[in-house]
Parts: sequence; C-alpha cells; structure tokens
Amino acid sequence: MARKTATMEAGTGAPAERVPGLDRLPAGPALFVGRRTELAALRAAAARPAEGRCPVLVLAGRPGSGRTALAVRFAVTVAGQYPDGVLFARLSAPDGGRVPPARAARRLLEQLGADTADVPLPGAAGDGRDDPACVALRAALAGRRVLLVLDDVRDAGQLWPLLADEPGCLVLATTAGPLTGIEDIDPVILGGLDRTAAAELLGDLVGGTRIGCDPVGAADLAEACGSQPAALRLMAGRLRGKPELAVTEAAKELLRAVTEAGKPEPEPERAPEKDSEESKEPAPKGKGRRGPEPVAAAAPPAEPARDPAAWVRPGPEPSEPVPVPDNDPLVGAFTLAYAGLTAAQARMLRALTLAPAQSADPRTASALVGCPAPEAATTLAALAERELLAEEPPAADGTARYRVPGRLHPRLVRLREREDRPAEIELARARLLERLVRLTESARSLLDPSDGAGPDPLPGPLRLKSAAHAREWLLGERDPLLGAVADAIGQGDLDGSAGRLVTALLRSLPLTGAAAPADLHQLHELVLTVAERHGRPRRASAALLNLGDLQAAASRWELASGHYRAALEHARTADDEALCARALEGAAGCHRALGDAVRAADWYNRALGVRQSMGDQAAEARLLARVAEAHAAQRRFDEAEREYRASLSVLRRIGDERGREAVGAALAELRERAAGGW
Repeated sequence: MARKTATMEAGTGAPAERVPGLDRLPAGPALFVGRRTELAALRAAAARPAEGRCPVLVLAGRPGSGRTALAVRFAVTVAGQYPDGVLFARLSAPDGGRVPPARAARRLLEQLGADTADVPLPGAAGDGRDDPACVALRAALAGRRVLLVLDDVRDAGQLWPLLADEPGCLVLATTAGPLTGIEDIDPVILGGLDRTAAAELLGDLVGGTRIGCDPVGAADLAEACGSQPAALRLMAGRLRGKPELAVTEAAKELLRAVTEAGKPEPEPERAPEKDSEESKEPAPKGKGRRGPEPVAAAAPPAEPARDPAAWVRPGPEPSEPVPVPDNDPLVGAFTLAYAGLTAAQARMLRALTLAPAQSADPRTASALVGCPAPEAATTLAALAERELLAEEPPAADGTARYRVPGRLHPRLVRLREREDRPAEIELARARLLERLVRLTESARSLLDPSDGAGPDPLPGPLRLKSAAHAREWLLGERDPLLGAVADAIGQGDLDGSAGRLVTALLRSLPLTGAAAPADLHQLHELVLTVAERHGRPRRASAALLNLGDLQAAASRWELASGHYRAALEHARTADDEALCARALEGAAGCHRALGDAVRAADWYNRALGVRQSMGDQAAEARLLARVAEAHAAQRRFDEAEREYRASLSVLRRIGDERGREAVGAALAELRERAAGGW
C-alpha cells in the first residue's frame, strides 16, 4: 500500500530523530494526507514573537476531525527546534473525564527527568497554579527549549497552571471546544478534508483500484462522511473487510445509517403515577430522548490581563465534554463497522471500555474476555485493522498496545450496558483485577526474590521475564494500574480484589526506585476509603498514619497533624495501643517541628504513658529524651535533665550502649548551655 504524507517544510535545528521524547507521542495514523493550510497556519503562529512568555497554539476540532493526528504531525516537523525534548500528556480521559493539572504536571516532570520525590504532595488548597507540582514544572521549564503537546484539553483551567513564563518553550493544545480566557490566541479550526485529500485517503486506505475506478462513488462516500478523517477511516475499514461492496453502495449505506441514528428513540412507557402536584406538571421538552445533548454556551472572552504575569484567566469548567451528535457521519460509520464484527470481536471491543484508561495489551484484554493471550492479540489487531482501535506506542518489551478512541467510548459503553449482562461485566472486572494482582506480585517477586516465595507462575505469554522487565512493566503501567484500583474502589463492589491490588502496588512500586510520593498518597487514601466503608478502624488508622508520614516527609506539618489525630480516633475505636502510640508520637513531632514545645511535650508525655503500659522500654527511652528536648526548648532545664536521666536509666537497663552515648551527649550539651546562661 502506498504511503502518502502531507508535504511540510522541515523545521530548523537538530534532526528530529535526535530530540528526546518523540516516542512519547501517539503513534498516529500511518497514512496522513492534506491539511497543508492548517499546518501552514500552525507554523505561522509558532513563528510569532513570544513577548516574554510561553507561546500557545490551539488546534480545535470536533471529535473525529483528526486534531491529534495533525498535532503529532506538526510536532514531528518542528521538534528539531526544541532540543530539550518533547513532552506529551492527555488532559481528558476516554470517557470525557477531566484530568487535573497537578496530575499532568507530575507526569510531565517525570518526562523531563525530574525527581518527583522532591515535589511536595498536593495540599488542601486545591489543584491550581499554586499546586507544588505545577510550580515545580514551570520552574523546570525555565531556560529550556521544550515542546509540550497537550491533547484533548477540556478548559483553560487545565492549561493555566502548566504554562511557564519561558519564551523558548512552545505549547500545542488540542481541544474540542473553545478555550476562553487565554490572551492572544487565534485557534486553528479543523473542518473536513478537502475533496482531493479525502479521495486520496480513501484510495490509500482501501487499496487496489476500487476508488480510482469509481471517482463518483468515492466523492459520494467522502461527502457522506462529511470528509471527516475518522469516518473515512471507518468506512475504508468496512470496504477492506467486504471486497464485494461497491463504493457507491457503501455511501448509500452510510447515509441510511446516519438517518436511522439521528431518529429520536421513543420515550419509554411509564407506570401511572399518583395524582399529585408534581405529576401534573408537564415533563421537560425532549426528556427521555437520546438525541444530541446541548453543548453549554461558551463563556464570554475574558478581559485582557493588564498584569503581564497574569496572562491567562481561565473561564468556568465545562460541565460535559463536547458530545458527538447522533446524526454525525462518525456515528453512522461506527454503526456499520460494529455491525460487521464477529461476536468475539464485538465482545472484546465492548469489554475494552472496562480496561484501565481504556488502554490494553493482550495481557489485560485476555483477562477481560477470558481467552488466551495470543487469541486476544489477534482480536486486538483485527479491531485496529478496522480502525476501531488506536495503536499506542508499544510497551518497553515490545508488546503491542491499543486504546479505545475517546470519540467511540460513549457509544461502546451504551452498547455494553445494553448487550452484556451485569453479572458478565462484574466477572470481567474481577478477572482483570485478579490478573493485575498476579502481574504486580510477579513483578515484586522478580524485583525482590528474598521477600518470601513468589506467586504461582503466569502462563508463558503473560510472564514477566526478568527484574528489568518487571521494573519497566510497573513503571509503564503505573497510571493504568492506579486507574484500575481507583475505579474499582470507586464502584465499591470488588473491594477484596481491589484491596489486594493496592497492597501489591504498595509493596512493589517502591522497589522500582521511582515511586512518586503522590502515587503512594493516592494508594493509602484508597486503603482508607475501603477501611472506613467496611468499618475496619485498625486498617483505617494504619492508612492515616501512612498519609501523615508522607505529609510529614514533605514538611506539611499541619496536614500531617490532622492525619495523625484522625488516626488516633480510629486506633482508640480499635483499642490498639500500638497504633495509638504511633499517632500520638506523630502529632507530637508535628508540634515540635512547628516550634510549639508546650504541645509537643504534652503529646510526647501521652505517647510515653501508652508505651510504658505496653512495656516497650526502647520506645520509652526514646520518648523520655523527646520530652527532655521539649522541656529544654521552654528553658525548663531541671525538668529536661530529669527526663534525660530517666532515659539513660532505661537504656542502661536494656543494654543499649549506642542510645546511652547519644542521650549522654545531649545531657552534657544541656548542662553546658545551662551553665553558660543559655
């Protein structure tokens, strides 16, 4: 098959293949035609003076218009001008959910090679421009020439915290709707392909002479598709799968499918209601229909910012993602493509909407439908051949990966809910979680063979081969793994499997040496959710203690103190003295760090009483020394010396010579300072 691409001027700078990060971009379609005008507009916009800030290009188009493919094509063209790398992030989930800017900032920082362990955890203030990860990203971009490709942006509030005052960088954002509130932005709007490019794309995708020998039919099909790339690709996949289908007939099929899809469904019958005031009111117009939902009106453009540092004023967040109307050619093309699938292919496609982030490889896809991994790989490749799945960059071990396009996700969810029984869906989700648990435990066993006996080996096609492979798999699948467990715990019906996956991740991710505190924070919060849901105060207390430790490690003492106090309440409910003592010590440490010696002494004394009742002499000696430090900070030298002496006595009794040396040195320093009038 001939491969045609748009003719573009190569950007100046380093050769594109040497620019780090190009492999992070979506694979994009192998065939790319047209869009010369739009590419020229993007190049012209990128060439404008930046005036002290990071320039932003906005590429807007309806779902299926090919905006991501065009963004990738443009990024490859200009990558040589940004030798410090190309960064990529999707700011919408396939189901239309909004990705918080702080999460995107952390992933972008990791792509830059920054150590996110040094980035403080999110605070209670929210997820805006002052979030620590967003601040760290903007600081890391200073003085660099980096190209940031931000795909499927929902609103300006997602962009605003990520934009650095660095004119050497360039941000390319794709969106389905207007991004109000960003100054000096002239978006490039994508419509359909021109007639020549549409025919060229059909000819290259279908192959042979079917398109060239029937130019009228090709023009009819392109017109029926609205010349939208996604609809054209779906219809090309249908023509490849049905060699006997004439191009003209395919155009007629599509028009009929669009007409049928655009018809409103009949309103469901309702049971008679009691005669009440509410029942007498007329139903809202259009209620019960599945027609196109109205798109919220765009907010009026913000006034130009006078302060050069505040050049973005995000408007209100849209309540819903931009929908694909039922009478869109894309819906008709999808309906025809789906009808041509085998039962196994259709089942796989529906099941992939349950995959973490709607992204899957043969390991996860085989679990969802309960088939061998080689069979799942064949089915995934067949669905991609029919343009129903998008190919993702392969995993580190070369495993093929696929993603359900966001434009098709809502339709597939609707089909899944209609065609699959709830019990089948729950079973598929349970199989997926158990598969992820086994893979994660297998990775942990490879990374730390000394940590007990490993799990039962997985079948050959699923197996992780080495410690390096296990580390690459864990880091490459981290976001889908976190998404899978968060989704399962959010639904609340598979807490057992989800809890095992959380435990496996908490044990495995730190072994990679790249466990981000924010990820561990999220996992401990999920543990807390399950524990409180099932009334398990001991487990809830342990989760809160871990959350407090993470916040304390980030020097966020007020937040840490709140977690420790909450952990104490749960520990008292569970009547667990050890957890009570840990919570009391943690809270005391927060007061000590905040310079409140009086409260620190009080909380240390309370922890001391619990440790003494437990007979934990090592902890008793440590806490006596802490109480002595708190007294010394209040210039209560006699009380401080008394506590140091008591600590030395306990240490002598248990034979801890190293502890005696440390406490003895602290006591000597105290006496020296007291004698010197300190």
